[in-house]
Amino acid sequence: MTNTLRAVRGMNDLLPADAPLWSHFETLVRAWLKSYGYREMRTPILEHTGLFKRAIGEVTDIVEKEMYTFVDELNGESLTLRPEGTASCVRAAIEHNLLFDGGKRLWYAGPMFRHERPQKGRYRQFHQVGIEALGFAGPDLDIELLLMTARLWKLLGMAEHIRLEINTLGGAEARASHRNKLIAYFEAHPDQLDEDAQRRLHGNPLRILDTKNPAMQALVEAAPKLMDELDEAAVAHFEAVKRGLEDAGIPYTVNPRLVRGLDYYNLTVFEWVTDKLGSQGTVCAGGRYDGLVGQMGGKPAPACGFAMGVERLLVMMAELGLAPGPEAPDVYIVNVGEAAGRFALRAAERLRDGGLDVVLHGGGGSFKSQMKKADASLARFAAIIGDDEAAAGEVAVKPLRGEGEQRRVALADAVELLNKG
Repeated sequence: MTNTLRAVRGMNDLLPADAPLWSHFETLVRAWLKSYGYREMRTPILEHTGLFKRAIGEVTDIVEKEMYTFVDELNGESLTLRPEGTASCVRAAIEHNLLFDGGKRLWYAGPMFRHERPQKGRYRQFHQVGIEALGFAGPDLDIELLLMTARLWKLLGMAEHIRLEINTLGGAEARASHRNKLIAYFEAHPDQLDEDAQRRLHGNPLRILDTKNPAMQALVEAAPKLMDELDEAAVAHFEAVKRGLEDAGIPYTVNPRLVRGLDYYNLTVFEWVTDKLGSQGTVCAGGRYDGLVGQMGGKPAPACGFAMGVERLLVMMAELGLAPGPEAPDVYIVNVGEAAGRFALRAAERLRDGGLDVVLHGGGGSFKSQMKKADASLARFAAIIGDDEAAAGEVAVKPLRGEGEQRRVALADAVELLNKG
């Protein structure tokens, strides 16, 4: 029995060795989103449970099995740690009347929470970057979402490892007709339905089509097709999306079994998938959800968006050798002696004023041990200060990477010397 405190299973620490990859990804993503005119918003991690039941659907894996839900002891309200970002984003847009003057392109990033078995790239606290284009009708926004995600994979250097699958879910009438046919079809084969399929049959039969159970594949393949129910407008919308992809030279596969796990989708749905992550192959998914704003109490407005799993993409980047090298300072200041220590503090600030990243050795130690730490820091230079240098207002600059001689210069000159190096 141990009393060692540990993080909750499936909720991981981000350690300094991993931080540069996260920072690299986040910096790149911010610039990418800005280039498409998307603006950041942030919503609370905790929401009323009813928000997700209304938006996601009660007969979904997320609501039925995965949400972290508890009762607030102060007022008896049922609260939930957000399992996804769209519901919160739409709630905030309605609450603050963001669409009063037209459509909005919004993005968010942050932790989400789902109670599921932790595995590679899939955790109980995980992070997503998502965008929501609210108030825009027509296939042009669907196409833009796919073009911008295709651009991101190129920026990350992994375009050849990710492929696009698309489908259409049509409108409400087509889905209702298809739903009734699915129920009748699956009811005629009760002995072939697994436990999940039986549970979903009357609540969300479309989700049965997404089953991963090998024993049900033949049954699902022979099920009625939603494509057969689509009206002319839905077909035209989907054809326009496909034309847009073809015009842009983006390969895609139409996957009629792609239904997504959330109830609010209509028309275009898509997933970007990879073979580099085993069974957790989806790295980005989304689509159109024109009915959600009205369903949640706002003035009806079209909408579409997507979310991507940050951990999954970072695992891919690391495995493909796309991670940046470790962060390193420009200068590591070695200081030995009482007067040197006082001067080193001032010198470090002066060098930072000059735009340099500086690590000041702390905690004492011999000159030899400090030089070892300077080299291990991967700094380009060591700035060496003893009591003699401190008395003269100087530092000894020693290159640590490549060739070059140690030079003793005035502190003011050290800034210029180090910036040149």
